[in-house]
Order: sequence, then structure tokens, then C-alpha cells
Amino acid sequence: MTMPWKTAQLGGAIRLRKEFVTIDDATEYKRCRVQLHAKGVVLRDIIPGADIKTKEQQVCRAGEFLVAEIDAKVGGFGIVPDELDGAIVSSHYFLFTVDDRQLDRRFLDFYARTPAFREQVSAQGTTNYAAIRPSHVLGYTIPLPPLPEQQRIVAKVEELAAEIQEAQQACNLVVPEINALIHSARNRLVGEHADDTWVPLHTLVLDIENGWSPACEPGPAADGDWGVLKLGSVSFGHFDARENKALPRSLRLKTEYEIQRGDFLMSRANTTELVGACALVRETRRRLLLCDKIFRFIFNQDSSIIPAFLDHVLKAPALREQIERGATGTSPTMKNISKAKILALRIPALKLEQQRRIVSHLDELQAKVDSLKALQAQSAAEVDALLPSILDRAFKGELE
Repeated sequence: MTMPWKTAQLGGAIRLRKEFVTIDDATEYKRCRVQLHAKGVVLRDIIPGADIKTKEQQVCRAGEFLVAEIDAKVGGFGIVPDELDGAIVSSHYFLFTVDDRQLDRRFLDFYARTPAFREQVSAQGTTNYAAIRPSHVLGYTIPLPPLPEQQRIVAKVEELAAEIQEAQQACNLVVPEINALIHSARNRLVGEHADDTWVPLHTLVLDIENGWSPACEPGPAADGDWGVLKLGSVSFGHFDARENKALPRSLRLKTEYEIQRGDFLMSRANTTELVGACALVRETRRRLLLCDKIFRFIFNQDSSIIPAFLDHVLKAPALREQIERGATGTSPTMKNISKAKILALRIPALKLEQQRRIVSHLDELQAKVDSLKALQAQSAAEVDALLPSILDRAFKGELE
């Protein structure tokens, strides 16, 4: 049953405070920022004063309500945590002290995460990104039960939030454990390290080619138009045809690079973790071209290796070790691997029947892994939805 709480304007319980300091070049400062979608105030960085261009900055105090002038409309607000006491923000933020004789700041923090509060913020101005003013914030309304009732609600919400966090952590542990299952299976079936029976990849495939990098239009190609693949189209075991860039209609096309079902692709330039990521093209749309940063393997008609087997082999730890060792690049985040190094990779030379058995076993295991991941994602989404539901009940006076 809904409690008969009075509603009050925030201006009766919070007050705008401005305290600016002049930045000293020889001093280090904590800078904080608000996360969007009402996810709180966090440390942005710790930076020398000499690197701060605007020398007049505001000082935050723990427990204050911090609101971003522009980002408030997308949930850019929250309570300053104890560890960010004394941190600085620019003049594009508003700081409000909270009268703790009327309003528990944790109660305000939880209420600010509800749709009822967010709708008041969004109602100001004409667009989602229109700036708000301090007077807007002071005019927002909040249900204001007596302070002991606020504190009881906060204690109950924090108790339930702790249980939700524990459930979230349990969900997050599932994915690494699931991935370890197939990682172990590949290790066992493919082999942990190359030995004398393993052969260079060039003895099993006819060739490897990469595409081209023409000038592109912004955004993906429309249905029926030509596009060229982006690096994100190939990840471990997955091909995403939506990851493409549109090509100008006036461009003379190299249609010999069109992607076909059954193609086996590999990323030749990416982060260290993703360079050499490969995928079989099981489904695609027409009029997509291979890009310069992706390899396509060409197999003999009577090839002694099955593409699906190669897909699993190249994801195995023994091959990932070879690929990452062969990748080069001056950037710490982006690496490249050459065609020559890919063709020189040593892989197990197994009879076709053995390859088929391994593919069948690993495909079946991968299907189970994908199913478990889908269940985990569903469970995680359900857990994430619990806190908003609890907050909704809390501010309707329905939490016992």
C-alpha cells in the first residue's frame, strides 16, 4: 500500500555552493566526473596542475550532490563519495550541499536513479542535450518522508542492493568458467604444443589473399548497395556482415573480392588479442567486399584440411601462441601479421576422418557453451532489472 508521503521541492533541502580555487601548476589534483545513466560520481584522473588549462576550478566535498550542466539529461549526476572529497570539477558542473536534518543524502542518491527523477530532468529544455540551470535542479520534487523513515528505506535498499551485487558477481564468474571448458577441449584435441608431426599451413592450403581499402562513405551500406568489410566483422568464430562501410556508387568495384558463403576469413590487423581471429562465413548478404585488413583462405578442391577444423585449430592455445608471437607493430594496441607468417604456422596434420570427429565434438561443445552464455546473459539482465524495481517500490512506500 502506498504511503501518504508529502512531496517537496529539492530547493528546500539542498543549496547551491560555489567554491573555486586557482590551480597550482606544481600540485597534483584529483578530477572527478559523473557517469551517465545515474551511475554515480567516479574518479576521472589524477593530473598535475600544469596540465590543467582552465586555472579556476570548483572543489567538491563528500556528500554533495554533483550535477553536470550538459549531461544531466542523460543521468549525469550523483553524490560525491568520501574518497573524492577535495576533487575538482569545472564550472560546467553544479554542486549542492544537502541539509541532513531534512534529507538523507543516500535517500537522494537512490531517488536520483529512478525514472520519476530522470523524467523531471529530461523535461527541461527542448532537446536531450540542452543545458540545465541550478534553478531547474532546485525546482525538482522528491517524496520526503520523515528522516527516520528515509533512513529505514535506505538501509533496506542497501541490504537488497548488496544481495543484487553478489548475484551480479556470481553471473560474471560464469562466462570465464564456460570459456575455459572449450579452451581445455581444444587444448586436449589439438595438442598443447607443436611437435615434429605438425606441418606448415602452406602445405595444406592453396593460398591466402586480402582485399582492398577504397575510400568509403560514412556508415554501413544500405541493402542492395556495395560495402566493404570492417575489422569488426571477424571475431573468434563469428562473422558479422553488418560490420561494413558503404562504398561510393561511382566507384569502380573489384567484385572478385565479394564475400561468399563458405569463405574462411582471418583478421590480419587488430589488437594483440584479436589479431588472427578467424571465422567461417555461414551467412552473409550480397555485395560485400573483402577489405585489406582481412585475409581470405583459398583451398584446393581436394584439400587435406577441412575449413571448420582449421577454424578450431587457429583458436587453440598452441596456434594463438604462434600467431601472437608472429604479430608485429609499433603501436602497443594494434598488431599485424603477414601472409608469410600465417602460411608458416605449424598445425597438426590429421586425416580427414579425424578432423571431422574433432569438428563434430567441438561444434557440439560450442553449441552448449553458447546456450550457457545465453542463459547467463538472461540471468544477468534479470539481476540488473532488480534494483530499479526495488527503487520503484521504495519510493512508493512499498518496502517493508
